[in-house]
Amino acid sequence: MTIDWFSPAQCVGYVAFVLGVGGFLQRDDRRFKQFMAAECLAYIVHFTLLGNPTATASSAVSMLRSVLALRTRSPWVVAFVLALNLGLGLSLAHRASDWLPLTASCLGTLALFLLEGVAMRALMLCGTALWIANNLIAGSIGGTALEIAIGAVNLRTTWLMARATRARPAGASADASQADDAALSP
Repeated sequence: MTIDWFSPAQCVGYVAFVLGVGGFLQRDDRRFKQFMAAECLAYIVHFTLLGNPTATASSAVSMLRSVLALRTRSPWVVAFVLALNLGLGLSLAHRASDWLPLTASCLGTLALFLLEGVAMRALMLCGTALWIANNLIAGSIGGTALEIAIGAVNLRTTWLMARATRARPAGASADASQADDAALSP
């Protein structure tokens, strides 16, 4: 398959890349989620132009998830987003690779709403690996670059967080944990 690096689909993928990296540069959680919603919107257009309906649907659900995460951490919202992803998968998936973005979105939902710290980052890394595989299969240049960059940043951050946790004495206060988080920020 020949890839046109400057087709409209790829250019929108590059926009998603910029928004995704911009999101991970945010220190404010609210701004991070806003950037992630904008990245997902760009991904919706990108994957629509690439003709990948499951990635488009997964990106739409991820955008909805980012917007909802600005307002709530309700288990009912988690159940709704997971059910929506599974329903889309059942209606749109025609081959095994179609489940990659849908599964990644489910993992991201569980991580963002139910986990924190190293566990959250580790589950997000699993989702990132699935998105990398999907983007390679779909021929998404910007999406692949974005997910590799996100994976590298998250892998480093997860390693630093795990190292800080091991180095912290038992019974250390929450203030020490917040200081560790501030030290990990770019």
